[in-house]
Amino acid sequence: MIHKLLSILFFVFFLISCQSQTNKKIITGAERTEKYIPLLKNKKVAIVANQTSLISHTHIVDSLLAMRINIVKVFSPEHGFRGNADAGAKVDNYKDSKTGLPLISLYGKSKKPTADILSDIDIVIFDIQDVGARFYTYISTMAYVMEACAENNIQVIILDRPNPNGHYIDGPVLEKEFSSFVGMHQVPVVHGMTIGEYAKMVNGEGWLKNGIKCNLKVIKCKNYDHNTFYQLPVKPSPNLPSMNSIYLYPSLCFFEGTIISIGRGTSSPFEIIGHPDFTNGDYYFTPKKTPGASLYPPFKNQECNGYFLKDFCIENKMNKIHLKYLIEMYNFFKNKDDFFNAFFDKLAGTDKLRLQIIAGKSEDEIRESWKAKIDEYKKIRIKYLLYPDFKSVRL
Repeated sequence: MIHKLLSILFFVFFLISCQSQTNKKIITGAERTEKYIPLLKNKKVAIVANQTSLISHTHIVDSLLAMRINIVKVFSPEHGFRGNADAGAKVDNYKDSKTGLPLISLYGKSKKPTADILSDIDIVIFDIQDVGARFYTYISTMAYVMEACAENNIQVIILDRPNPNGHYIDGPVLEKEFSSFVGMHQVPVVHGMTIGEYAKMVNGEGWLKNGIKCNLKVIKCKNYDHNTFYQLPVKPSPNLPSMNSIYLYPSLCFFEGTIISIGRGTSSPFEIIGHPDFTNGDYYFTPKKTPGASLYPPFKNQECNGYFLKDFCIENKMNKIHLKYLIEMYNFFKNKDDFFNAFFDKLAGTDKLRLQIIAGKSEDEIRESWKAKIDEYKKIRIKYLLYPDFKSVRL
Protein backbone atom coordinates (compact mmCIF):
# COMPACT_ATOMS: atom_id res chain seq x y z
CA MET A 1 0.00 0.00 0.00
CA ILE A 2 2.85 2.38 0.91
CA HIS A 3 4.68 1.50 -2.31
CA LYS A 4 1.56 2.26 -4.34
CA LEU A 5 1.04 5.59 -2.55
CA LEU A 6 4.66 6.56 -3.18
CA SER A 7 4.26 5.63 -6.85
CA ILE A 8 1.17 7.82 -7.16
CA LEU A 9 2.91 10.72 -5.42
CA PHE A 10 5.89 10.32 -7.75
CA PHE A 11 3.55 10.35 -10.75
CA VAL A 12 1.88 13.56 -9.54
CA PHE A 13 5.28 15.13 -8.92
CA PHE A 14 6.32 14.12 -12.41
CA LEU A 15 3.28 15.78 -13.99
CA ILE A 16 3.94 18.97 -12.03
CA SER A 17 7.60 18.96 -13.07
CA CYS A 18 6.65 18.41 -16.72
CA GLN A 19 4.25 21.32 -16.58
CA SER A 20 6.91 23.50 -15.01
CA GLN A 21 9.28 22.61 -17.87
CA THR A 22 6.71 23.90 -20.33
CA ASN A 23 4.81 26.71 -18.64
CA LYS A 24 3.41 27.89 -21.93
CA LYS A 25 0.48 26.15 -23.58
CA ILE A 26 1.39 23.84 -26.45
CA ILE A 27 0.10 25.25 -29.72
CA THR A 28 -0.40 22.66 -32.45
CA GLY A 29 0.50 23.22 -36.07
CA ALA A 30 -3.19 23.45 -36.97
CA GLU A 31 -3.67 26.31 -34.51
CA ARG A 32 -0.86 28.34 -36.09
CA THR A 33 -3.07 29.43 -38.97
CA GLU A 34 -0.94 32.47 -39.75
CA LYS A 35 1.80 30.07 -40.89
CA TYR A 36 -0.22 28.24 -43.55
CA ILE A 37 -3.43 30.09 -44.47
CA PRO A 38 -1.51 32.43 -46.84
CA LEU A 39 -0.25 29.32 -48.69
CA LEU A 40 -3.83 28.16 -49.29
CA LYS A 41 -5.28 31.32 -50.77
CA ASN A 42 -6.60 30.79 -54.32
CA LYS A 43 -5.62 27.10 -54.16
CA LYS A 44 -7.71 23.96 -54.53
CA VAL A 45 -7.15 22.14 -51.26
CA ALA A 46 -7.66 18.57 -50.07
CA ILE A 47 -7.28 17.66 -46.42
CA VAL A 48 -6.51 14.35 -44.69
CA ALA A 49 -8.42 14.55 -41.43
CA ASN A 50 -10.44 12.79 -38.76
CA GLN A 51 -12.06 13.63 -35.41
CA THR A 52 -8.71 14.78 -33.96
CA SER A 53 -8.25 17.50 -36.59
CA LEU A 54 -9.24 20.45 -34.45
CA ILE A 55 -8.36 24.12 -34.23
CA SER A 56 -9.21 24.75 -30.60
CA HIS A 57 -12.68 23.14 -30.34
CA THR A 58 -13.64 23.49 -34.01
CA HIS A 59 -12.93 20.95 -36.73
CA ILE A 60 -10.28 22.18 -39.14
CA VAL A 61 -12.54 21.61 -42.15
CA ASP A 62 -15.18 23.92 -40.67
CA SER A 63 -12.53 26.46 -39.69
CA LEU A 64 -10.93 26.58 -43.13
CA LEU A 65 -14.28 26.82 -44.90
CA ALA A 66 -15.17 29.75 -42.61
CA MET A 67 -11.92 31.38 -43.74
CA ARG A 68 -13.06 30.92 -47.35
CA ILE A 69 -10.40 28.36 -48.17
CA ASN A 70 -11.41 26.30 -51.20
CA ILE A 71 -11.51 22.77 -49.79
CA VAL A 72 -12.37 20.45 -52.65
CA LYS A 73 -12.37 17.08 -50.88
CA VAL A 74 -11.49 15.33 -47.62
CA PHE A 75 -9.50 12.10 -47.24
CA SER A 76 -10.13 9.91 -44.21
CA PRO A 77 -7.81 7.27 -42.64
CA GLU A 78 -8.53 4.05 -40.72
CA HIS A 79 -11.54 4.52 -38.39
CA GLY A 80 -13.03 7.06 -40.80
CA PHE A 81 -13.62 10.81 -40.76
CA ARG A 82 -15.55 10.70 -37.48
CA GLY A 83 -13.16 8.16 -35.91
CA ASN A 84 -15.87 5.64 -35.01
CA ALA A 85 -15.20 2.76 -37.44
CA ASP A 86 -13.84 -0.51 -36.07
CA ALA A 87 -10.14 -1.30 -36.33
CA GLY A 88 -9.55 -2.98 -39.68
CA ALA A 89 -13.04 -2.17 -40.96
CA LYS A 90 -13.12 -0.92 -44.55
CA VAL A 91 -14.46 2.60 -44.82
CA ASP A 92 -16.51 3.65 -47.86
CA ASN A 93 -16.57 6.97 -49.69
CA TYR A 94 -19.54 9.25 -49.02
CA LYS A 95 -20.62 12.89 -48.94
CA ASP A 96 -20.42 14.80 -45.67
CA SER A 97 -23.93 15.87 -44.67
CA LYS A 98 -22.72 19.04 -42.93
CA THR A 99 -20.40 20.50 -45.59
CA GLY A 100 -21.44 18.64 -48.73
CA LEU A 101 -17.78 17.76 -49.35
CA PRO A 102 -16.87 14.36 -50.82
CA LEU A 103 -15.17 12.15 -48.21
CA ILE A 104 -12.74 9.73 -49.81
CA SER A 105 -11.57 6.78 -47.76
CA LEU A 106 -7.89 5.87 -47.63
CA TYR A 107 -8.80 2.71 -45.76
CA GLY A 108 -11.18 1.19 -48.28
CA LYS A 109 -10.56 0.01 -51.82
CA SER A 110 -7.32 1.99 -51.97
CA LYS A 111 -4.93 3.23 -49.32
CA LYS A 112 -3.18 5.62 -51.69
CA PRO A 113 -4.86 8.51 -53.56
CA THR A 114 -4.94 7.94 -57.31
CA ALA A 115 -3.80 10.44 -59.95
CA ASP A 116 -7.45 10.93 -61.00
CA ILE A 117 -8.52 11.76 -57.44
CA LEU A 118 -5.68 14.29 -57.14
CA SER A 119 -6.15 15.81 -60.60
CA ASP A 120 -8.09 18.84 -59.30
CA ILE A 121 -5.91 19.47 -56.22
CA ASP A 122 -3.09 21.99 -55.71
CA ILE A 123 -2.22 21.32 -52.05
CA VAL A 124 -2.91 18.48 -49.60
CA ILE A 125 -3.03 19.19 -45.86
CA PHE A 126 -2.41 16.34 -43.40
CA ASP A 127 -3.70 16.96 -39.88
CA ILE A 128 -4.19 13.86 -37.72
CA GLN A 129 -3.16 13.07 -34.15
CA ASP A 130 -0.71 10.14 -33.98
CA VAL A 131 0.33 8.11 -30.91
CA GLY A 132 3.92 7.30 -31.84
CA ALA A 133 3.79 3.55 -32.54
CA ARG A 134 4.91 2.09 -35.86
CA PHE A 135 1.84 -0.11 -36.20
CA TYR A 136 -0.63 2.75 -35.69
CA THR A 137 -1.65 3.19 -39.32
CA TYR A 138 -1.98 6.97 -39.59
CA ILE A 139 1.73 7.32 -40.42
CA SER A 140 1.32 4.72 -43.18
CA THR A 141 -1.56 6.75 -44.62
CA MET A 142 0.64 9.84 -44.44
CA ALA A 143 3.45 8.09 -46.34
CA TYR A 144 1.08 6.98 -49.11
CA VAL A 145 -0.33 10.51 -49.39
CA MET A 146 3.18 11.93 -49.63
CA GLU A 147 4.09 9.39 -52.29
CA ALA A 148 0.99 10.09 -54.38
CA CYS A 149 1.53 13.84 -54.13
CA ALA A 150 5.20 13.49 -55.07
CA GLU A 151 4.19 11.53 -58.17
CA ASN A 152 1.71 14.24 -59.13
CA ASN A 153 3.72 17.36 -58.23
CA ILE A 154 1.40 18.41 -55.39
CA GLN A 155 2.64 20.06 -52.22
CA VAL A 156 1.92 18.43 -48.85
CA ILE A 157 1.56 20.52 -45.69
CA ILE A 158 1.82 18.61 -42.41
CA LEU A 159 0.18 20.35 -39.46
CA ASP A 160 2.25 18.87 -36.67
CA ARG A 161 0.94 17.61 -33.34
CA PRO A 162 2.76 16.36 -30.21
CA ASN A 163 3.55 12.67 -29.84
CA PRO A 164 2.26 11.36 -26.47
CA ASN A 165 4.82 8.54 -26.71
CA GLY A 166 7.54 10.80 -28.08
CA HIS A 167 9.67 10.58 -24.93
CA TYR A 168 11.45 7.28 -25.73
CA ILE A 169 12.50 4.86 -28.46
CA ASP A 170 12.11 1.09 -28.15
CA GLY A 171 11.18 -2.17 -29.81
CA PRO A 172 12.47 -4.27 -32.69
CA VAL A 173 13.38 -2.37 -35.85
CA LEU A 174 11.28 -3.49 -38.81
CA GLU A 175 12.95 -5.75 -41.38
CA LYS A 176 12.04 -5.00 -45.00
CA GLU A 177 10.56 -8.42 -45.73
CA PHE A 178 7.96 -7.82 -43.00
CA SER A 179 6.73 -4.51 -44.39
CA SER A 180 2.96 -4.00 -44.41
CA PHE A 181 0.40 -1.28 -43.71
CA VAL A 182 1.06 -1.80 -39.98
CA GLY A 183 4.75 -1.17 -40.55
CA MET A 184 6.15 0.36 -43.73
CA HIS A 185 9.58 1.61 -42.71
CA GLN A 186 12.69 0.36 -40.94
CA VAL A 187 12.04 2.02 -37.60
CA PRO A 188 11.49 0.68 -34.06
CA VAL A 189 7.97 0.06 -32.77
CA VAL A 190 8.24 3.27 -30.71
CA HIS A 191 9.98 5.74 -33.02
CA GLY A 192 10.00 8.85 -30.82
CA MET A 193 8.99 11.36 -33.51
CA THR A 194 6.06 13.65 -34.22
CA ILE A 195 4.25 13.11 -37.52
CA GLY A 196 6.05 16.14 -38.94
CA GLU A 197 9.46 14.78 -37.98
CA TYR A 198 8.49 11.34 -39.27
CA ALA A 199 7.39 12.82 -42.61
CA LYS A 200 10.72 14.64 -42.96
CA MET A 201 12.57 11.38 -42.29
CA VAL A 202 10.54 9.39 -44.83
CA ASN A 203 11.17 12.09 -47.39
CA GLY A 204 14.82 12.70 -46.55
CA GLU A 205 15.82 9.03 -46.41
CA GLY A 206 14.24 8.28 -49.79
CA TRP A 207 11.69 5.85 -48.34
CA LEU A 208 8.97 6.82 -50.80
CA LYS A 209 8.59 4.61 -53.88
CA ASN A 210 11.62 4.82 -56.19
CA GLY A 211 13.17 7.35 -53.81
CA ILE A 212 10.90 10.10 -55.11
CA LYS A 213 10.82 13.32 -53.04
CA CYS A 214 7.70 15.10 -51.86
CA ASN A 215 7.32 18.89 -51.84
CA LEU A 216 6.86 18.92 -48.08
CA LYS A 217 6.26 21.69 -45.57
CA VAL A 218 5.79 21.08 -41.85
CA ILE A 219 4.02 23.61 -39.64
CA LYS A 220 5.67 23.05 -36.26
CA CYS A 221 4.04 22.98 -32.85
CA LYS A 222 4.96 25.78 -30.49
CA ASN A 223 6.20 25.22 -26.91
CA TYR A 224 6.68 21.46 -27.40
CA ASP A 225 9.68 19.22 -26.79
CA HIS A 226 10.12 15.46 -26.53
CA ASN A 227 10.10 15.52 -22.76
CA THR A 228 6.72 17.24 -22.56
CA PHE A 229 3.65 15.53 -21.09
CA TYR A 230 0.79 15.99 -23.56
CA GLN A 231 -2.80 15.18 -22.70
CA LEU A 232 -4.68 14.35 -25.90
CA PRO A 233 -7.89 16.42 -26.07
CA VAL A 234 -9.71 13.85 -28.25
CA LYS A 235 -9.31 10.08 -28.31
CA PRO A 236 -7.33 9.23 -31.48
CA SER A 237 -9.32 6.05 -32.25
CA PRO A 238 -12.22 4.12 -30.69
CA ASN A 239 -10.06 1.67 -28.74
CA LEU A 240 -7.63 4.20 -27.28
CA PRO A 241 -10.04 6.06 -24.99
CA SER A 242 -7.59 7.12 -22.25
CA MET A 243 -4.00 8.24 -21.77
CA ASN A 244 -3.37 4.96 -19.94
CA SER A 245 -4.41 3.01 -23.05
CA ILE A 246 -2.22 5.23 -25.22
CA TYR A 247 0.82 4.59 -23.01
CA LEU A 248 0.11 0.84 -22.90
CA TYR A 249 -0.60 0.55 -26.62
CA PRO A 250 3.00 -0.05 -27.79
CA SER A 251 3.30 -2.96 -25.33
CA LEU A 252 -0.19 -4.47 -25.60
CA CYS A 253 -0.71 -4.27 -29.35
CA PHE A 254 1.51 -7.34 -29.75
CA PHE A 255 -1.35 -9.33 -28.18
CA GLU A 256 -3.40 -8.61 -31.32
CA GLY A 257 -1.18 -11.23 -32.98
CA THR A 258 -2.01 -13.85 -30.32
CA ILE A 259 -4.99 -15.65 -28.81
CA ILE A 260 -5.19 -13.07 -26.00
CA SER A 261 -7.87 -10.35 -25.79
CA ILE A 262 -6.79 -6.78 -25.12
CA GLY A 263 -10.28 -5.76 -24.09
CA ARG A 264 -11.94 -4.87 -27.37
CA GLY A 265 -15.64 -4.87 -26.62
CA THR A 266 -15.18 -3.50 -23.09
CA SER A 267 -14.92 -0.03 -21.58
CA SER A 268 -11.16 -0.47 -21.08
CA PRO A 269 -9.55 -1.58 -24.37
CA PHE A 270 -5.75 -1.65 -24.27
CA GLU A 271 -5.87 -1.53 -20.48
CA ILE A 272 -6.89 -5.15 -19.87
CA ILE A 273 -5.64 -8.50 -21.16
CA GLY A 274 -7.11 -11.94 -20.73
CA HIS A 275 -8.42 -15.23 -22.10
CA PRO A 276 -11.25 -17.60 -21.08
CA ASP A 277 -8.75 -20.36 -20.22
CA PHE A 278 -6.20 -18.22 -18.37
CA THR A 279 -6.26 -18.78 -14.61
CA ASN A 280 -3.35 -16.74 -13.22
CA GLY A 281 -5.07 -13.37 -13.37
CA ASP A 282 -7.01 -11.38 -10.82
CA TYR A 283 -9.48 -9.59 -13.12
CA TYR A 284 -12.51 -10.81 -15.08
CA PHE A 285 -14.17 -9.19 -18.10
CA THR A 286 -16.67 -10.17 -20.78
CA PRO A 287 -16.30 -8.59 -24.25
CA LYS A 288 -19.55 -7.39 -25.81
CA LYS A 289 -20.52 -5.86 -29.12
CA THR A 290 -19.78 -2.15 -28.59
CA PRO A 291 -19.12 0.94 -30.73
CA GLY A 292 -15.59 0.54 -32.10
CA ALA A 293 -15.77 -3.23 -31.56
CA SER A 294 -19.03 -4.05 -33.31
CA LEU A 295 -17.71 -6.58 -35.82
CA TYR A 296 -15.87 -9.31 -33.99
CA PRO A 297 -14.55 -8.55 -30.51
CA PRO A 298 -12.48 -11.62 -29.52
CA PHE A 299 -14.31 -13.91 -27.07
CA LYS A 300 -17.56 -12.05 -27.48
CA ASN A 301 -19.90 -12.86 -24.58
CA GLN A 302 -17.27 -15.12 -22.97
CA GLU A 303 -15.82 -14.41 -19.55
CA CYS A 304 -12.07 -13.83 -19.68
CA ASN A 305 -9.57 -13.93 -16.84
CA GLY A 306 -6.48 -11.77 -16.86
CA TYR A 307 -5.14 -8.43 -15.68
CA PHE A 308 -6.47 -4.89 -15.45
CA LEU A 309 -3.43 -2.66 -15.94
CA LYS A 310 -5.09 0.49 -14.64
CA ASP A 311 -2.18 1.40 -12.36
CA PHE A 312 0.57 -0.02 -14.57
CA CYS A 313 1.64 3.35 -15.95
CA ILE A 314 1.90 4.77 -12.44
CA GLU A 315 3.87 1.86 -11.00
CA ASN A 316 6.11 1.30 -14.03
CA LYS A 317 8.15 3.88 -15.87
CA MET A 318 6.61 3.95 -19.35
CA ASN A 319 9.88 4.62 -21.09
CA LYS A 320 10.11 1.19 -22.66
CA ILE A 321 8.02 -1.60 -24.16
CA HIS A 322 7.03 -4.15 -21.52
CA LEU A 323 7.07 -7.85 -22.51
CA LYS A 324 6.39 -9.31 -19.05
CA TYR A 325 2.77 -10.28 -19.65
CA LEU A 326 3.35 -11.45 -23.21
CA ILE A 327 6.01 -13.90 -22.04
CA GLU A 328 3.95 -14.98 -19.02
CA MET A 329 0.86 -15.76 -21.05
CA TYR A 330 2.79 -17.63 -23.72
CA ASN A 331 4.39 -19.79 -21.02
CA PHE A 332 0.99 -20.49 -19.41
CA PHE A 333 -0.69 -22.11 -22.41
CA LYS A 334 0.16 -25.74 -23.15
CA ASN A 335 -0.74 -25.65 -26.85
CA LYS A 336 2.07 -23.33 -27.91
CA ASP A 337 1.39 -23.74 -31.63
CA ASP A 338 -1.93 -21.90 -31.32
CA PHE A 339 -0.69 -18.92 -29.29
CA PHE A 340 0.64 -16.75 -32.14
CA ASN A 341 -1.12 -15.97 -35.41
CA ALA A 342 0.25 -14.66 -38.72
CA PHE A 343 -0.37 -11.05 -37.70
CA PHE A 344 2.20 -11.14 -34.90
CA ASP A 345 5.28 -10.94 -37.13
CA LYS A 346 3.77 -8.01 -39.04
CA LEU A 347 3.21 -6.12 -35.79
CA ALA A 348 6.71 -6.93 -34.57
CA GLY A 349 8.20 -6.18 -37.99
CA THR A 350 10.28 -9.33 -37.68
CA ASP A 351 9.93 -13.02 -36.82
CA LYS A 352 12.75 -12.77 -34.27
CA LEU A 353 10.57 -11.62 -31.36
CA ARG A 354 8.21 -14.57 -31.74
CA LEU A 355 11.10 -17.01 -32.05
CA GLN A 356 12.84 -15.52 -29.01
CA ILE A 357 9.72 -15.95 -26.89
CA ILE A 358 9.33 -19.53 -28.12
CA ALA A 359 12.99 -20.19 -27.28
CA GLY A 360 12.46 -19.01 -23.70
CA LYS A 361 14.54 -15.84 -23.89
CA SER A 362 14.10 -13.39 -21.02
CA GLU A 363 12.80 -9.85 -21.47
CA ASP A 364 16.28 -8.49 -20.81
CA GLU A 365 17.84 -10.79 -23.41
CA ILE A 366 15.23 -9.80 -25.99
CA ARG A 367 15.71 -6.11 -25.27
CA GLU A 368 19.49 -6.42 -25.63
CA SER A 369 18.98 -7.89 -29.11
CA TRP A 370 17.25 -4.65 -30.22
CA LYS A 371 20.04 -2.34 -29.12
CA ALA A 372 22.35 -2.31 -32.16
CA LYS A 373 19.62 -1.53 -34.68
CA ILE A 374 18.01 1.05 -32.38
CA ASP A 375 21.37 2.80 -32.12
CA GLU A 376 21.59 2.88 -35.95
CA TYR A 377 18.06 4.27 -36.15
CA LYS A 378 18.86 7.01 -33.62
CA LYS A 379 21.59 8.32 -35.94
CA ILE A 380 18.99 8.68 -38.70
CA ARG A 381 16.30 10.13 -36.44
CA ILE A 382 18.47 12.90 -35.03
CA LYS A 383 18.78 14.49 -38.48
CA TYR A 384 15.06 15.20 -38.70
CA LEU A 385 14.10 16.38 -35.23
CA LEU A 386 12.20 19.68 -35.11
CA TYR A 387 12.06 19.93 -31.32
CA PRO A 388 14.48 19.52 -28.40
CA ASP A 389 15.01 15.82 -27.71
CA PHE A 390 14.12 14.00 -24.50
CA LYS A 391 16.85 14.06 -21.87
CA SER A 392 15.43 12.26 -18.86
CA VAL A 393 13.25 9.32 -17.96
CA ARG A 394 9.55 10.03 -17.59
CA LEU A 395 6.49 7.93 -16.86
